[in-house]
Amino acid sequence: MSTPLFSVVICTYNRAKYLEQTLQSVVSQDYPSEKFEIVVVDNNSPDRTEAASFSFRDQYKDLTIRYFKELQQGISYGRNRGVSEASGEYIVFLDDDETVEPVFLQNLEDFYTGYKDASLTAGPVIPVYETTPPNWLSPFTMRLITGAYDKGKEIKIVGPKDYPGTGHATFRRSLFRKYGGFNTDLGRKGSSLLGAEDKDFFFRLIRNGVKCFYVPGAAIYHHIPASKLTADFFGRLTYSIGVSERVRTLSESKNSYFKRLFSEVIKWGASVILAFYYTIIFQFPKAKKILLFRYNVTLGMLKKTP
Repeated sequence: MSTPLFSVVICTYNRAKYLEQTLQSVVSQDYPSEKFEIVVVDNNSPDRTEAASFSFRDQYKDLTIRYFKELQQGISYGRNRGVSEASGEYIVFLDDDETVEPVFLQNLEDFYTGYKDASLTAGPVIPVYETTPPNWLSPFTMRLITGAYDKGKEIKIVGPKDYPGTGHATFRRSLFRKYGGFNTDLGRKGSSLLGAEDKDFFFRLIRNGVKCFYVPGAAIYHHIPASKLTADFFGRLTYSIGVSERVRTLSESKNSYFKRLFSEVIKWGASVILAFYYTIIFQFPKAKKILLFRYNVTLGMLKKTP
């Protein structure tokens, strides 16, 4: 069998319903079957994830669909396992609650054909709400909750402040051989909301001069359930962001941690200004959530564990 151009790596935990949507969108690609494979990494899901994966494998025998169970709990372990099992020149990460259009892989191939030196891309993230979004959701909390990402209609290089999430990025596989994998001290484990594993990895690439290209034709749709739009989820997520930043920066050095704390002071100033703006236009729920976001992140950074 020839080596595929793309390995679509889907790391999943306890989301069989959404995983089936994700798989259906990938197997429905208008793209030659020999040019891609699907690698499902199950991180000890207690639901019917394994059965759903095997069902797709048996139904689509003309496609290469491989299933692996990663016993070490955590998204970083899952992603590293996906990288080690992938055989494609490029690794396409999709989260288990995302879907793509039939032209997704063809658009990525068209990009890499025209930009032969590119090693890293990110596409738009379009939220798909399963319920009415709450009135406190603003552009400044939307990416936090939904991963919303839109840099326009043209191919461009994005700066360090616009680094993407792993769930809508494609990597040349050689990047992992050169710069290592995801930090297993970071990232979600089971129901934990810790993160920053992708931020840690992207910063490694940025420091080594790896450019990230924004590819508007490689859009993904992120499905947002009602459970992610609750006050409880918002509180746990924002606190976990602070804890994750503490772990990430201290893994680099104490100096890095204190620099990040100093930047938190600057972020507080920006948050107060934004909250004031929403207050004077009588959008009080948005103002309150922006300040709560900042408060929870700061509190998390000052704690060792959530």
